[in-house]
Amino acid sequence: MMKKNAPQQPVEAALIKNADELVRSYPAVPLTVDCVIFGFEENKLKVLLIKSDLEIFENKLSLLGDRVLDDEELDEAAYRILKERTGMNDVFLDQVRVFSHPKRHPGGRVITIAYCSLLNINHHELKIHDHDLHWHSVASLKEMAFDHKEIVDYCYQWLQKRIQEHPLGFNLLPEKFSLRELQNLYEAILGITLDRRNFRKKFASMDLLIDIDEMEQDVPHRPGKLYKFNFEKYERNKRKWVGIDF
Repeated sequence: MMKKNAPQQPVEAALIKNADELVRSYPAVPLTVDCVIFGFEENKLKVLLIKSDLEIFENKLSLLGDRVLDDEELDEAAYRILKERTGMNDVFLDQVRVFSHPKRHPGGRVITIAYCSLLNINHHELKIHDHDLHWHSVASLKEMAFDHKEIVDYCYQWLQKRIQEHPLGFNLLPEKFSLRELQNLYEAILGITLDRRNFRKKFASMDLLIDIDEMEQDVPHRPGKLYKFNFEKYERNKRKWVGIDF
């Protein structure tokens, strides 16, 4: 009668040891996350920034970022960093791109993953203000710490494309809004001036605006009609949504 084979513990231990040695042989490159939080307020597109605490970048603006911990998923790290820096925990983040230039950090090679969000500033309170944290107009940004201006520019282009592919902008408006407010929003994010007649014709053809039979009140211009976005109809037909081509 043949004996059963003994458990292959020595073999398994050897495999684990070899795997550990292989990992230790890899170059140690820090992995970080940078959060690019865009906000809309007073018809301007803004981004949430801090002052860099590195002497080499004294008085330069920086994104909200930090190292990814050894036991963290990337998404977990992004939400942790955002909460630690701002106190906000009700913001949805999209992973946008990896930035990996070997000389993007003065201390050596550091790889960062950029996460992006777009929110209504009036609906999200900053609970932490360390490192002079506040909102800055995207149009006013110049030189920044590290390669953060490049990251902001890339995420801005991503956002401009995204807002034409999905109706993200309606989450930034009041529940009841005028077509003037809607156009101001798209012009601020796209950075262009849109023809008023063509803009209104474009949205009318989508048949996703609900005329609520109300007018603007106490405005310094001729009052316009108020509308609501038909989120239910959009959800039913979003597979047919082809975006907005301005």
